[in-house]
Amino acid sequence: MHHGGRLMLLILSIILGIACGDSRKPSSPRAIIRQSEKSSRTEDEFERNIKALIENLRSLSKEEQGEEASPDLHQSMSRMSAHLEKIAIDSTNLDTYLTIFNSLFSIYQPMLIDSFIETLPQALICVLADGQHCGWQADLTSIISSALNEQVLSVISSVKTEACMPTSNLRMADSTMAQLSSLQEKLTNVLSSDLPFYVLSDNILALWNNFMDMAIPPVMSFMSDFMMSALQTPVDFLNLGLQFGIEIPTLDQREKCQQGDLKQLIMWGMNHNVSWSFGQSLLDMFLAPETPLCSFPGPECQATGSIQFGRTGTPSVNIPTYSLTCEQQNLNQLNETLCATILGATSQKSYVLYQMCRALSMLSQTEVTKVWRNACHMTKNVILPLIEPCSDPGTAQSSRIARSTLSLSELLCDYQNWTIAGAVDPALVTMCSENDRAAFILAVCNNAEAMQVLVRNPSNAWVWEFCANVSDTYIVNLYCSYNMWTAETIDPSIVTFCWYNDMERFQFFMCDSVPFFMVVFSSEENNWLKPNCSQPPPQIDINTHVAESCKYSEWKNVRAITPEQISECIQNDEVRFINEVCVNHTFVTELALNSANAWVEKYCTYSIRNPPTSPPPLSIEVWCNYSKWTNMSVDPSVVALCWQYDQIGFHQNVCCNIPLYDKLSLQADNQWLIRECSDNDTTNVLEQVCVYSDWSQPTIVDMTELALCADLDTENFTRNVCANATVLQNLLANLDNTWLLEQCTNLTAPGPGGGAGNGGSLMGFRPAQQCQYSSWALVHPDAALLALCWDYDQANFISFVCADSSILTHITREPSGLWVGTLCATYTPPQTTSVGGSNETTSQPCLIRDLAKKLNWTCSTDFSTVCQPGASQVQGLRVLLRCGIKILQPRLENLMTTQVASVVKRATSLWVVLLLALEESHMTSLRVTENIRLSVFDSIVIYMDNETNFDNKRVLLQCFGKVLTSLMQTGRDVPTNFFLIKEYFRIPLFHLRSVLSAADSIIVREILVYYNRNYATLQLTDDYLHTMVSVLFQIHLPRDISLFPDMGLLLALATPSDILSMPPLQNINALSIINFSIKNLSLEQQQAFGRWFSRSISLPNMTAGSLSFIRDTGNLIAYLPFQSFQYLSPAQLLDGLDVLMSNPLGLFKQQFIAQSLIGTFGNLTVDQIRRLGNLTCLTHPSQLMAYAGTEAFSVIQDNIRTCAVQGFSVPSNMISSLILKSSDLQSPSSLTPQRVSELGPFLPLLGSSVLQQLSSAQLMPALSTLASVPFTPAQARVIFDKISANFSLALPGSEHLSRLGSLVSGVKVETLWTLPTDVLLEALPAMSLQTPGLTPPQVNTIISKLWGSSSVSQWMDKVKPLLSSTPLLSVIPQVPLLLIRDTAVHTRLWNTQQAKVLFKEAVVSHPSLSLQEFLSLRTLATGVNCLDLRRLFQNLASLSPLRDIMKFLRVQPVLLHPSLKKCVIEELYKFDFFSDLLGDLGSQIALSLPLSTIKKFPQDKMDSLRKIIIQEPYYFLLLPSTKQAVLVDKMVQRLNMYTGLYTEEVFRSLGVMATFVTDEMFWKLDRSFFVDGLEFLQRFCYNANKRDLVADMLREQRTFGPVKNWTSETLNQVDRFLFFLPKDTIQLIPLALMSLERIERLFLSQQKWERGEFGSLCQKPSELFEKKQFVLQFFLGFLRMGRAPYAGLIPTCESLHVTQPAAWTIDSLRNMPQAAFRRCLELIGQDPFFSAFELLMLLTKTKEVYGMPSSFNSSVISQLGRIATQLSLEELASLRLSEIQSISAMGALNTWTRRQLKSLFSTVLNSTRKTPSQLDSSTFVALGHIVCGIDAPVMRNLNPVEFSKAVLWLGRLNLSCSEEQLQAFIGLLSHSLAFGPVSSWGSEVFIEIGAIAAGLPDMAMSALVREQIEGITPLAISLIPTGKFAVVFNQAQIRMFTYDQAVAVTEAQRSALSPVQRTALSMVLNPWEDKPVDFRDRSLGVAMHPCPFFYLSSILIMLLFSLG
Repeated sequence: MHHGGRLMLLILSIILGIACGDSRKPSSPRAIIRQSEKSSRTEDEFERNIKALIENLRSLSKEEQGEEASPDLHQSMSRMSAHLEKIAIDSTNLDTYLTIFNSLFSIYQPMLIDSFIETLPQALICVLADGQHCGWQADLTSIISSALNEQVLSVISSVKTEACMPTSNLRMADSTMAQLSSLQEKLTNVLSSDLPFYVLSDNILALWNNFMDMAIPPVMSFMSDFMMSALQTPVDFLNLGLQFGIEIPTLDQREKCQQGDLKQLIMWGMNHNVSWSFGQSLLDMFLAPETPLCSFPGPECQATGSIQFGRTGTPSVNIPTYSLTCEQQNLNQLNETLCATILGATSQKSYVLYQMCRALSMLSQTEVTKVWRNACHMTKNVILPLIEPCSDPGTAQSSRIARSTLSLSELLCDYQNWTIAGAVDPALVTMCSENDRAAFILAVCNNAEAMQVLVRNPSNAWVWEFCANVSDTYIVNLYCSYNMWTAETIDPSIVTFCWYNDMERFQFFMCDSVPFFMVVFSSEENNWLKPNCSQPPPQIDINTHVAESCKYSEWKNVRAITPEQISECIQNDEVRFINEVCVNHTFVTELALNSANAWVEKYCTYSIRNPPTSPPPLSIEVWCNYSKWTNMSVDPSVVALCWQYDQIGFHQNVCCNIPLYDKLSLQADNQWLIRECSDNDTTNVLEQVCVYSDWSQPTIVDMTELALCADLDTENFTRNVCANATVLQNLLANLDNTWLLEQCTNLTAPGPGGGAGNGGSLMGFRPAQQCQYSSWALVHPDAALLALCWDYDQANFISFVCADSSILTHITREPSGLWVGTLCATYTPPQTTSVGGSNETTSQPCLIRDLAKKLNWTCSTDFSTVCQPGASQVQGLRVLLRCGIKILQPRLENLMTTQVASVVKRATSLWVVLLLALEESHMTSLRVTENIRLSVFDSIVIYMDNETNFDNKRVLLQCFGKVLTSLMQTGRDVPTNFFLIKEYFRIPLFHLRSVLSAADSIIVREILVYYNRNYATLQLTDDYLHTMVSVLFQIHLPRDISLFPDMGLLLALATPSDILSMPPLQNINALSIINFSIKNLSLEQQQAFGRWFSRSISLPNMTAGSLSFIRDTGNLIAYLPFQSFQYLSPAQLLDGLDVLMSNPLGLFKQQFIAQSLIGTFGNLTVDQIRRLGNLTCLTHPSQLMAYAGTEAFSVIQDNIRTCAVQGFSVPSNMISSLILKSSDLQSPSSLTPQRVSELGPFLPLLGSSVLQQLSSAQLMPALSTLASVPFTPAQARVIFDKISANFSLALPGSEHLSRLGSLVSGVKVETLWTLPTDVLLEALPAMSLQTPGLTPPQVNTIISKLWGSSSVSQWMDKVKPLLSSTPLLSVIPQVPLLLIRDTAVHTRLWNTQQAKVLFKEAVVSHPSLSLQEFLSLRTLATGVNCLDLRRLFQNLASLSPLRDIMKFLRVQPVLLHPSLKKCVIEELYKFDFFSDLLGDLGSQIALSLPLSTIKKFPQDKMDSLRKIIIQEPYYFLLLPSTKQAVLVDKMVQRLNMYTGLYTEEVFRSLGVMATFVTDEMFWKLDRSFFVDGLEFLQRFCYNANKRDLVADMLREQRTFGPVKNWTSETLNQVDRFLFFLPKDTIQLIPLALMSLERIERLFLSQQKWERGEFGSLCQKPSELFEKKQFVLQFFLGFLRMGRAPYAGLIPTCESLHVTQPAAWTIDSLRNMPQAAFRRCLELIGQDPFFSAFELLMLLTKTKEVYGMPSSFNSSVISQLGRIATQLSLEELASLRLSEIQSISAMGALNTWTRRQLKSLFSTVLNSTRKTPSQLDSSTFVALGHIVCGIDAPVMRNLNPVEFSKAVLWLGRLNLSCSEEQLQAFIGLLSHSLAFGPVSSWGSEVFIEIGAIAAGLPDMAMSALVREQIEGITPLAISLIPTGKFAVVFNQAQIRMFTYDQAVAVTEAQRSALSPVQRTALSMVLNPWEDKPVDFRDRSLGVAMHPCPFFYLSSILIMLLFSLG
């Protein structure tokens, strides 16, 4: 009897027993503690009698058993395991016991019932716990159980014996139903009789339906109470026991849990209201369709028990099982079970259960374990006889005498006679192969003669595959002996076999031997063969071919060069062809003499003028939008393009998207997809999945794996599956695999010449020969043949099979043939002619179907399979029962009460749990897991949809993730169910890390697959993605690195710490993915991958690795830390140079590569040097000079020129030795135009003196080159003057002005005034893009000319480049027209004052702005005033709209005015949700928050501020240093970053703020990070203290050690940090290392940083000047006494450009040759670090070179710079300042004395011969600081309009004008033609006039309102006289200051303020703070002074005390 069936019978017996027993129920609820009213005498008498009874029973037991009875219940029950054959029923003993108890019961019935029943739970628990004194109830229980032991087991044994009786149905495959066979047989007999036809009568059925309608409701009502009493207690007891033994996973304190199995999931669901529904699953288990004993024709019958016939399989997931074993020790605690609820309730429904739990609660955990184990053993011993297997009938002794002793082979399989053709029936062959396998193999497969005889019969064709599977190698060697084949002996079946099993060797012989080829094709049946005898064409290496063909240096003989060769070189080597061939005009002319090459000359002419450019960058996002490919036609070229440039995305979105892949691969041009998608990262997978050798046995093959092999391993799949009938048959046993038929048909379809006509079809299939339908009545066809005959011979199939009931019945008995009955039923039965001649269709009667119809059972059951002729009646009965249950189940459920339904559901669930436990112990084959899988999954889906408490969902995902994943469907025809995976994307961020960390690798892979497919629509937050990536990298990748290929899209979200947590590199696939994505990652991520890779490789092995190590590694090698990178050998660097140069390299690596290659290899080729590119500029010039005179030298010069063009500075000796020739400087006039063009990038270094010697004829041909060179205005002026005579700028349409490029700064202002408006408008866009660009006077001139026209509003697109420099006075008149005519007025980049004017006009008709109106203003909104903004905020007053405004302000392309930021903060601070807006404020506004507010931020808000600053560091660097330090310190504290070691992760997380931490924290910087990231660290800002700390770190032994031991490589890494060292330490550096070249490189590095993103903002150039000066002068010998003079003591002009003029001694500059001094005059004059004495010495040198100042021309005056400040008044008066350029050069200096300024202004008037009133705005702009030389009375005569147009430039200057002069300026500005009265000025006017506002009269300044005060610039605040400042601003006005204005208050101004005013100033600096902090490095505190009343009060108190 089968285990599952016995269990069902046992449970049925238990239920019946409970139902028939005493179900007594008290009328009222039983009290928890009952008080007995019995008298002591009655109790004593009762106990004495009971004890006597027990003793008698013991003695009786001893007599029966012959030994002393044990009172231990466990020991007595353990004897139940005795062998059942020794047990017999002894009715005498049983009657004796029954007599005794009957007498006792009649006497003591009341007391016995009450006492025994009441104390039975405690007694039973005591006995199970092995207690010693458990009372008479326990003793009585033990003795009774011991006495009845054998009797009970005898009954069970008899039941088992009956169940194991053989049934009449010998073909039952599932023995689970054996125990019901008798009942089935009886019901079958009934159905076979006439009774069903009587029952089917209408009267009987009507009576039956009426009876059911009347009887079911009252019966169910009556049964409800019975079922409650019968089921409730057993269910509770069973639930309690299972809860003790099965631990349900829960989250522990660490938020972790073990993975639960299916049993635990069901029990967890019972406790959490999951609605399990197992009704259908139980039907599938116990009423499953009948299956045969064997799957025909399986080779081994006994192996079919493992064959799965269902449509889906359960994936193999490693889920830990918790089997319910009796030896379990770690049981659950009592409070984790049902008892906790029962004991805590106030009233109890089950008294027995309460007593049980109460007894358990009094036991220790050890005793509870004993109870559970003993009870388990009892149950196990009772169940054991039922679950033991039935004895094998074959081995059991039989009383029947055997009819014959012959074996099967002796009776039927007489192989000796099988060599006779036609002597063996194919059915006999099949039977012998199945039942006599071993002998069959020896006699047939190993006997060539017998084999050939058999296979001549087409019905035996399967023998080939059968024998090949069992002895592949032997059969191949036996039959595929090609040298023995002849045309007469060759057999087509042998040819087919050898082709599929020995294809490579077979094809070789066919292609190698023509006679053999003819032998094979001598038979027409072999025409289907298609051998591939063609050799693949040789692959042409185009690079090698071009290198050989395009050796231009060898193209000497013009006649030897063919047109084809020229075309090939142009096509594949165009740039080199142009640069080396086309530039040689003589050679090109000779080529053109050949008419075939005439086109070359035209090509070269065009290409030189229009050099080829790089193709536009490919937009992968646009071309490769895979999501749209499914619904559109995609050109094959686009498919190939995306594969080439986006292989990872292509593989994920095409290769892994089966529908799209199938669609694309159908096109002929896309056939390569099959190969690429198959080979791409699937080779290893296919080897592991497609194990065809295992498929020859009946086994379960996952359908997804099957589909994968069919799609990606086509060739092997065809040979091993489609061509192997045995394998194909086994796979087709699963009905979900029927798609294989069509697949194999497509894969093996015949080519041209094949087909049926030629005998070719699927696997040589020939319907006429193989579809022998007449033999199918005896021999069942295999599944493949059955399907093929249906597909290719359907007409005959229907005629011979569907019409023949006997054949159809025979076929449909096998599961592989069930589909035949279904399909045959759909075809119209044959029509017969009646007697009357009419045609009518005969209908086959079907009792089962008719009975269901009569009963009105309208279920969806398909009766076709049981209505076929010869169908199994047992199967029909099962179908009918399933249908009836489906119909009655809803009706019964509706009649059940809620309580009953709940108990039934719990009982069903517990029953399933028990079945699962038995299945885990291999005690049943009901396939419980498979049957309930979908039901469990559907219930979980419903629960997840409805559950709102995430804690429950979290337990499901975290503790049952594996089992839930295993439940998901994986069939080929069923899409992957991502419901569970979707839940992972709904996890709250707070729980994401813990839940995702517990996920299994399979779940993680599914999550990644789902994300890769749907990332565009998931809309996940950045925090979610970062957390997910962190978990994946840090937890799951170390467990399973194979997940990495699916993480391509997430690499960009990984932090450096995530990347570094990855396991070491294990396979090349991960490397290729990283290489593909690394260029799109951030620098930090790239460096992290580099550090990870360095840990994965051995550095010494890297050096000793292969020459191609860099190429093999790919892009990743470029991001190795420099400490690892320097292990690469020069040979490896040279071989992998292309890889390295295609990636961004740091300076250290560039220098290492260049110096390694140039220093090691002295014979690099031209191509190798060209590939070096800019790296050439990092080598030593002396090494490059070795190539002088070679072809490579010109390439070196080109590389250096490229460096100069790209702004990459080089040492001076590299220019002087490699670029400049002595003749270039000695006679510039002799330079050719081509040479001038070559020297173009270096001409600014040669100075104006050299440029003046060039002629127009030299300059004009080189104009296109010179136009892109950054000349100074003075130099540009020289060049322009030279070429201006050749073309007219005023000529419209000539574009001459645009062609000037950077030379436009040399055009005179006077010339610009004369140009037509059209010319200026045409050239303005091009001019605005130049560097350094137009000068301020030029800009003012152009603006004044254009904005003076009334049509300017129509030219806005042309004038927009100069918009921010347009004077406000020019804009104001145009405002109305701009708002009307300019459609883009809202998007222009207006400055603040312009935006304010436009905003006022735009909203004049909108007194109350709405949100949409405000946002529609775009850039004009930056001009909003605080009043309008406050009103807008008050009207909105909610989070969402204000957040929209903050986002709007954050993305404005212009700077926000401080007043606007202050207003925003003050207004937002009033709202409760202010903190929620922090992330939307942006860096500008967020950093304007008071520090007191920032200090209050919680951790999450502080982290948001950190991210804001990192994204926009610019505004942080603008903060005062004190606020920077305090802000960072508070941030570090709040984010808990100061925890000891200052790690790389913390450093990088702070971004630009990393070096602003406290000195103590910075000193703890991780030294390994310090060394590895030295180049990275040099980007940051360092104050004086940090620079000292860095210097100390550099000298530590664990970094670089003592300075005296430093090497050249060390100095390369230290780089600009060398300037951080103290002077005494610098002197210890070995002198030999500090050459002038190295010093210059140090200067260049520092200058590059100072001009960079951080250096330009956070450090003043003067901070390190003294250190730089010391380094240069010390190591060049200027500061060391007794050293021989250094050859370079006199600097060259090139060296001054590279270093700094002031770094050299004044004597060295004075000793410069005059020519060199002329070239460097402008550079020297611009140096800000010369002292007055040094400037005087330089002026003397200038006079020596140029003569007296009166002879200085305009060019010399423009170059003087600060040297001019040493001119005397007389010399200043003698200067010729007639040109704006000369005036502008003087006006830019701010160190003039008042007398000098006055003299300069007089000189300007005299030189220009203008009166003050005639000066225009451009002249005022050029005057600059000289305006302070105008006397106040004269100022009143200036033109107010022109001055107002220039005030935008003048207001930015720190003017040294007197108060009287500033007031005069205010008078000009307040003129009616200018801005009008001061009282009418808005903040826009104050912003415009800048510093001039300091001249406001006292009364006017004291009357300023808030809006006006907010417009005063910080510079104007600092220029207000000290006394005036304290008088004009009261504390209320000071309180209106912005933060920037308050910071600008000078110390002198602050000291003059009153205490109240100082307090107001402090509150501006830090509002809402108890103790304000002065962020100008001083703490103000709150000043307190006694008031006069205090003194008066003190005197009065003293008088009172004296009188007292």
